[in-house]
Amino acid sequence: MLHRFFHFLKQSLLVVLCILLLGGLLAGGWFFYQGRQLYRSAASSYPVASMYDTICARGSYTSYDALPQIYINAVICTEDEHFMTHKGIDPGAIARALLADLRTHSLAEGGSTLTQQLAKNELFTQDKHLARKAAEMLAAFDLEKTYSKQQIFEMYANTIYFGSGYYGIAEAAEGYFGKEPAQLTDTEAIYLAGMPNAPSTYASSPELAFKRMQVVLKRMVKCRVLTQQQADAIAADAENLTV
Repeated sequence: MLHRFFHFLKQSLLVVLCILLLGGLLAGGWFFYQGRQLYRSAASSYPVASMYDTICARGSYTSYDALPQIYINAVICTEDEHFMTHKGIDPGAIARALLADLRTHSLAEGGSTLTQQLAKNELFTQDKHLARKAAEMLAAFDLEKTYSKQQIFEMYANTIYFGSGYYGIAEAAEGYFGKEPAQLTDTEAIYLAGMPNAPSTYASSPELAFKRMQVVLKRMVKCRVLTQQQADAIAADAENLTV
């Protein structure tokens, strides 16, 4: 009798798991379909193939070669550690973000790569829903097929929001420090690299922006683009930074 009960329970669990799996596949397929339609609609008026020329034509544009290398390193280490090797999305980052969202019952974490962030900012609204996330991924794949990593980073750096009404690294460098991007000190470059994470918050609270710098520095040490000694020196210099 007990054996039959466990056999029935096992079969029931398998049926429930199959139903959940099928439901997940159907839901995923539906959101992917919606995302494809959303991406097609956006791309019809703003094709990915024209994005680089469109962004380059805007004022205060800074080329990749004119960006401080430490700024590039800081952004990649903090925002998208595998930027130079992925093809538009980072499955590991998405999985970690999904687990975090399940724990918090929210869509606070997205696991977006720099390429996805560029696609979101240029093609879509900031509303958080699964169809837009699917559209963002499709756009990221096309961006990676169309442009080099340098061009993608260049477009990202010139369009991201830094708070206080500043869009792009040139406006931010001028607005916060009265300099061109190439003239930024290491400390200033890392300060700006941390801003897009929560631009309005950090723009209104330099204290929080300095705390964000500590996070950026820790990530750079972990990525081995800075030694701990170099990070400590930059952190010490930040105490004298005027924003």
